[in-house]
Amino acid sequence: MTHMNAEIKAELLALGKVDVEPSLLPRPSRSTAGPGTGLRSIFFKSGGHRVRLEITADSPLKMVQQNGAVVILKDDKELVRGVIDPVVAHCPEQTYITISEQCRYDCKFCSVPKFQGKIKTLDQVLEIVEKVKKSGNLKTIAFTSGVATTPEDEIDRVVDYVQAVKKYNVPIGVAVYPTLGSSQRLKDAGVREVKYNVETMDPEIFERVCTGRKGHSLDFILDSLRDAVKVFGKNRVSSNIIIGLGETDECVRKGVEYLAKMGVIAVLRPITISPYRKGEILATRPSARRLLKLTKMTRDILKKYDLHVEESQTMCLPCTGCDLTPGRDV
Repeated sequence: MTHMNAEIKAELLALGKVDVEPSLLPRPSRSTAGPGTGLRSIFFKSGGHRVRLEITADSPLKMVQQNGAVVILKDDKELVRGVIDPVVAHCPEQTYITISEQCRYDCKFCSVPKFQGKIKTLDQVLEIVEKVKKSGNLKTIAFTSGVATTPEDEIDRVVDYVQAVKKYNVPIGVAVYPTLGSSQRLKDAGVREVKYNVETMDPEIFERVCTGRKGHSLDFILDSLRDAVKVFGKNRVSSNIIIGLGETDECVRKGVEYLAKMGVIAVLRPITISPYRKGEILATRPSARRLLKLTKMTRDILKKYDLHVEESQTMCLPCTGCDLTPGRDV
């Protein structure tokens, strides 16, 4: 039996998608957040590792059922076997809720502006949480959100929703656009961990792909992350760096170290090239070799600055599905 290890997971992430046998299809989820918005996906678990793959017929990978096990084939040869990891809400083991499924910004790697979905009411959010609680799977709650009107309005909404769910006495994480004073407001409301995404540490790439984000320059996000560490402490603040936008490995290294120096854990996110953004962005899904190299580098930098991924309780770092995660996978 072939169990997933870091090398196999890197290979799966480099491809990022799988053709799934119809008998296994009742369980997939559809993303409402970030670059993968609108795409169906499935979580696969093996050997203590978890990976999330987009479901599409256009893939050299095939997920099939064989003798009670779920097997991923590559070119008709077994690559790895394990189980489908059931989704609680958006991801396994977490109640991860997208509040505003729309965004006024037009980041070229993200599909949310193309859909302009709904804004969940507080009653709808509480209904989701209650359903998970009744199933016995309520371990953590995480919120993410686009910017329907302004970042300030979004923070107001998130604060209200956090205050409404803190009665469940589970860790709460929030991934949003920061505003002046947002970290203290979120902390006071009951949030334990935050994620403010830089997206890239290359200023030229940031200006090219993060369009329309008035008042949300890369420098402002970095200042917000610095403030977040003061409020939440080390190991409680993270930030996505997208891999595949044309950045160099040296840029990633410098970026990860810059964030680590201030106490922020970088999440290296392989770019999802959405069909809804076709022709709007030049991007390349990173190779397995590059993912392994950058993740090992990140692991060593985090160790240097005494940062510990395993202490994170909410959002991407404990999930690990979309990323090769230092301290957990490597």
